[in-house]
Amino acid sequence: MTAIERTEAQLLLRRIVRDARLRHLLAAAIGAGFLALFAAVHASWSPMHRWNRAFGDVSLMLVALSVGIGPLSRFVRPVVRVLPLRRELGIHGCLYAIVHTAIILVGWVEWDLMRLFGFEWHPQIREYVMFQHGFALANAVGLAALGLVILLAATSSDLAVGLLGASGWKFIQMGVLPLWWLTVAHVGYFLFIHFMSFHRATPEPNPLQMWFVALVLLVLSLRSAAYVQTVRLRSQAHMANAGSKNAPV
Repeated sequence: MTAIERTEAQLLLRRIVRDARLRHLLAAAIGAGFLALFAAVHASWSPMHRWNRAFGDVSLMLVALSVGIGPLSRFVRPVVRVLPLRRELGIHGCLYAIVHTAIILVGWVEWDLMRLFGFEWHPQIREYVMFQHGFALANAVGLAALGLVILLAATSSDLAVGLLGASGWKFIQMGVLPLWWLTVAHVGYFLFIHFMSFHRATPEPNPLQMWFVALVLLVLSLRSAAYVQTVRLRSQAHMANAGSKNAPV
């Protein structure tokens, strides 16, 4: 890439980052790209499970990008320019999570909320019985994550900042980390545990298992490294201030 091309690319990126509509278009393009990828990965699955997983995986990736861009910018300074994109990535991650949930409600549990929480209808005793304990817990965690991501998306605007005040808005947006770990727990169950039950046919291992582990470790490493750097810089600043106060006049 020539210097002129690099400059033009930087100007285009700056224009996109400054315009909320263009940021939404970029987030939509990223989401569509991931959706095509995951739909291809799960092409051999039944349509319901294929698209259920594809939309869920896209939501996971968009949330991962949203929580990973901040700490990454501490070490790769040009990433600072795309920090405003975190808002749109989170909003689009919420939309994909809603579609993921809708597919499950329509295609998997068929609007039977008891089945969503692990119960199945027993025709002999004519009542619901607990059948899948892990399924119930994982879906409860998933619904908690869905409620949280909807709250975060609903308050991801300048209007929300004005209504809530900076401190109130920041308090709500700190929920992004609980959202991330709730999402990790929900996805991890279905990737590694759900099909281990002895009474359930065991499918071929999901090819995304190790990629999921790598993604979680990457986000954890980035956030941990950024935290350590922040503590170190604050400690150095504190020592410098203390030294200046104790310096002889």
